[in-house]
Amino acid sequence: MKFGVIKERKNPPDRRVVFSPEELERLKGLYQEAGIKVESSDIRIFTDEQYRNLGIEVSEDLSDCDVLFGVKEVPIEYLMADKAYFFFSHTIKKQPYNRKLLQAILEKNIDLYDHETIIDAENRRLIGFGRYAGIVGAYNSIRAFGIKFELFKLPKAETLSGKEELISYLKRIVLPPIKFVVTGTGKVGSGVKEVLDAIKIKQVSVENYLTKNYTQAVYVQIDVLDYNKRIDGRVLDFKDFYDNPKEYISDFERFTKVSDIVITGHFYANEAPVIISREMLQANDCKIKIIGDVSCDVNGPIASTLRSSTIAEPLYGYLPSENREVDVFHPAAIVVMAVDNLPCELPKDASEGFGAMFMEHVIPAFFNGDKDGILKRAKMTEKGKLTPRFAYLQDYVDGK
Repeated sequence: MKFGVIKERKNPPDRRVVFSPEELERLKGLYQEAGIKVESSDIRIFTDEQYRNLGIEVSEDLSDCDVLFGVKEVPIEYLMADKAYFFFSHTIKKQPYNRKLLQAILEKNIDLYDHETIIDAENRRLIGFGRYAGIVGAYNSIRAFGIKFELFKLPKAETLSGKEELISYLKRIVLPPIKFVVTGTGKVGSGVKEVLDAIKIKQVSVENYLTKNYTQAVYVQIDVLDYNKRIDGRVLDFKDFYDNPKEYISDFERFTKVSDIVITGHFYANEAPVIISREMLQANDCKIKIIGDVSCDVNGPIASTLRSSTIAEPLYGYLPSENREVDVFHPAAIVVMAVDNLPCELPKDASEGFGAMFMEHVIPAFFNGDKDGILKRAKMTEKGKLTPRFAYLQDYVDGK
């Protein structure tokens, strides 16, 4: 079995990588029968020399590798036939812009494993960059508050060395007694919480958050049943929400009346109710000033996310009364931070964390006969066809 780490070729350039040099060194030590090659790259956060210094072969040619690891979509012209690939294909939701990519993967007889499809027997995702999206999303949201109200200036996260420096900058600022509401308790929400806890912002209960005033900045972290309610008024459990999302409506308005900053870390299913509606943001008693939409579903559950923003230009203003984009400093604007590739701003930390998860959950499956079914569940294509688990994509592949 020979593994290859490919160069990222999608634009804008992404400096992340699946494995750091140290993680590949560990892989070699644990699985001595494994061959490992890294494709030379001038954009990767780790240099070719850093890999070579740890005895990892760096080459321009990975054609002798069986399994190829990347982060973002591989341009069609660089796909090698009859290989196995791991990368984020952005096809599992039938994204129109990547139909041709999936068609090419099938034509080239490639076995595709999407990082998003690597799950355990309970359908829980095992790897991802969510934690780092949450960390950067929290930082960027606080930075946006400082910019909007000209209270403090924080450097862009991408200019900092990593999470520790990011937190050290946040510790230098003084926040007024504002309220943060964080949606979601998964990896993204945990990343947001990690930052807020690190800078000593006090976590409070939902009841206290909604009813009390504080002399310091506070936050509440809420899950789906805190911001959705059944239309018939019954109080049921998480399973009911996930099984019957159409039976629910948003109950987020109670948070819009008392929150200054919203940071989203929720997972949003297609049939779930809108979370923050245009009407909520238009209300006279809406207090929201910043929405850090880490989840970044355009035209999705957060009405202010008119488009994704970029690392270069991360902020835009949203005018609720007219449902349109305006300047950040428009007096009636809510500032939106909706960067859809936040982990790219912490490429070293994100790569190290991702590689550690990959080593724990995926690599062993290649050497233990896939006893836990990790590879079987994750495989989207095989021998030029969709696997049964992903047969629902056939009409998408056919262009219907």
